[in-house]
Amino acid sequence: MEKKPSVGLFVTCLADVMRPSVAFAAIHLLEAAGADVHVPEAQTCCGQPAFNSGADAPARAIACQVIEAFQRFDYVVAPSGSCAGMIKTHYAALFENAPDWALRHEELAAKTYELTQFLHDVMGWRPDGVALNAKAAYHDSCSGLRELGVKRQPRALLAGVEGLELTPLVGEEACCGFGGAFCVKYPEISNAIVADKARAIEATGADLLLAGDLGCLMNMAGKLSRAGSRVKCFHVAEALAGMAEGDGI
Repeated sequence: MEKKPSVGLFVTCLADVMRPSVAFAAIHLLEAAGADVHVPEAQTCCGQPAFNSGADAPARAIACQVIEAFQRFDYVVAPSGSCAGMIKTHYAALFENAPDWALRHEELAAKTYELTQFLHDVMGWRPDGVALNAKAAYHDSCSGLRELGVKRQPRALLAGVEGLELTPLVGEEACCGFGGAFCVKYPEISNAIVADKARAIEATGADLLLAGDLGCLMNMAGKLSRAGSRVKCFHVAEALAGMAEGDGI
């Protein structure tokens, strides 16, 4: 029997604290694709909030912890382009003067993927027997799109969900206004951006809004809810796993 590839699931802080169903959906999908899934208890944050705030020393300590927790697996997968992008691309800046850690990071970066990227590009997985009778718009999160090239993968996977219609979203590649610390530092600008995004989402006539990053989804879901929208928001993993039910995020 062929050995299953071992996958270390990086759950992400937001999924852990705000939306555990995203992590459970990711596990379901990875196992369906034929992976041996592990969730290291030692994992915490990816370090991005500290890194983006200029706190390099704490960010470096977190990065070291992530490397040690995940280096033993064949792959590292996160249901977040933001976290996967931090691990894969930005850790390098933290280890410019630490060659041993830089090498360990290079090895980890080479096997780190965003969830839909891994399912589509590495495992060649497609949904089987999943149905969702709805019209959905898809938002491309900044980090996944620009740092990892995640664009076609989620759409290709969602095309295999029976009954799901994907409708174009004007400005689907535009930022939602969240940006981690950006929405805290520049709340008025952030609110204006997400207001534009909410209007574009409403204009599609979609029942659902899907995306691959929980931070973006929470930001857009909050704005839509405050505007009295009927659009429900779900992580793409939930839709692919047949878990896009209820009120959404």
